[in-house]
Amino acid sequence: MPERGTEVTGVNRVSSTPRNVTEVSRAVLRSEQAKRWTKKYRTEVAASSSSLLSTFVAYPLDSVKTRLQAYKFHSFSDCVRHTYKTEGFHGFWRGVWSPLASITLVRTVSFSIYQKSKYALDNWIYQATGSSPLVIANTRDALPTLSTITCFGLSGAMAGATITTIACPFELTKLSAQISVLMADRADGGAKSDAVRKSYQNLGTFRTAQNLVRHRGYMGLYSGFHLHLLRDTIGTGIYFLTYESAKQLLANARGNSPTTPFAVVIAGGLCGLVSWACIFPIDTAKSIYQRNCLISGKDKATRPKIQFFNPRMYRGLGVSMSRSCVVNAIFFSAFEFTKKRINWMDVDEQLLHDNGY
Repeated sequence: MPERGTEVTGVNRVSSTPRNVTEVSRAVLRSEQAKRWTKKYRTEVAASSSSLLSTFVAYPLDSVKTRLQAYKFHSFSDCVRHTYKTEGFHGFWRGVWSPLASITLVRTVSFSIYQKSKYALDNWIYQATGSSPLVIANTRDALPTLSTITCFGLSGAMAGATITTIACPFELTKLSAQISVLMADRADGGAKSDAVRKSYQNLGTFRTAQNLVRHRGYMGLYSGFHLHLLRDTIGTGIYFLTYESAKQLLANARGNSPTTPFAVVIAGGLCGLVSWACIFPIDTAKSIYQRNCLISGKDKATRPKIQFFNPRMYRGLGVSMSRSCVVNAIFFSAFEFTKKRINWMDVDEQLLHDNGY
């Protein structure tokens, strides 16, 4: 009989003989494989789970923001009252399932691209200048430099430009769901567009997409793509640049020490505020143009100008910045916490190796 000291108990197993599938249950092997996979893709896992949480919590503010951009209300409270009166409590979460799926996908892909771009640019800058932006950013008491700003900003811009192809159709269907009741009630475009406007009311994501294709063809799913691309390229670059730089300035421990929760919360909220303040007129022009595409049917839609000094283009900015601050403070707190917990996981590599994994 085997000695008691050779029994397998818990995660840390000690054995004087080789282990195989007959000695260890397949459930344990699957658990170790799952932990190995989770650690390998920790950025994607943390981004997707954190995105689901933050998107659902702050979605009502995004819904009110879109209504304020696309239609005229006296105030934020007027829009809230009108939405509740005409659509009920459910109206604030109308169309939430599309962004839950799309934003989670987009954020996961975005963070993956950002991470890869960041390390690639860091290597390129190091080869060219002999100075590593990532080393500087993780050095105690170091301040942001031109190289760190370039690395984080360009990496974010690359991520933003890439994800637009995925995000545009989803965001268009989300916008349609958010303002479909308003489109049906208000006579935008005259009597000619009456049937088109009302055809989008109370449709789900898939049926809204079908309706768009019926009215405008398959390219109708990318209505406003040029404005979306401009917004996300600039906005995502500013977003990551602000987050990384603010975190660097606020963290009280650098090098191998973990980032403090205080720095993460403040930097997360700040990056949303700064990026939206810079790109909001572009976003407003996108929302108005996409609304015009929805109500114009097969006709050519009116393209609004991007006017940075027109107060009309900043309608809903306060709501959007509040929403973004909440979303990103929650998102980055959950993101950093999840990554930290994943990094703490112990994987029994010897067990997997002994069993051919």
